[in-house]
Amino acid sequence: MTTTRTQYREVIHQVAEKARAILPAGVNGRIEKAVKMVLAGDVEAPAADGSITVYSASDATRRYVLQGTSCTCSDYERGQAPQGWCAHRIAAGIHKRVGELLPAPEPVEMPAAAPMVLPEAPASVNCHLMIEGRQVQITLRDTDEQRLLARLAAVLRQYPVLPSASAENQRSAPGETRGDKGQPGWCQIHACAMHVNEKDGRTWYSHRTDDGWCKGRRVQR
Repeated sequence: MTTTRTQYREVIHQVAEKARAILPAGVNGRIEKAVKMVLAGDVEAPAADGSITVYSASDATRRYVLQGTSCTCSDYERGQAPQGWCAHRIAAGIHKRVGELLPAPEPVEMPAAAPMVLPEAPASVNCHLMIEGRQVQITLRDTDEQRLLARLAAVLRQYPVLPSASAENQRSAPGETRGDKGQPGWCQIHACAMHVNEKDGRTWYSHRTDDGWCKGRRVQR
């Protein structure tokens, strides 16, 4: 039989009322506290040695251990609980009796949360920059194109293009190799910065053009 939460609560209160008629009148509000502990699941099943752990109703990090009729709480140890009936001992008794009458209610399974799908940004731009000698691709996204362009301009201002070589170095005879005589990483043919590439122990600079990759030097024919 499947026990609903409502049935479980009703049986707990019925058992608590019977306990109220049996226990000493001096227990006062300890029965109410015990009911809250049982409803909150603060009473654990008996351990192998028969001891029962009951967690504090006011401090979730504190717990008390019942062994037989004794409890480690201050109410019991100071002799303030009438005939030793502290709230934790009462809670353990209610929990045991309810377990004899009803199985614990089955936990409610929560549906799995649907994966979050982020919408595609209305405006985006990719740019390649040379930062600390390394080629870096930066992607900017925004909901407004004009704001995106302003952000892009701000990024580009932080990483300006390397200054071109002198006009004397820029002028060369037909067929002369230019990239080797300018600054490293600067293409004198297209007057732009190149990307550094490393492979198999070799390092070279190049950049993308409409005709393919340029290494900053003319092909001699």
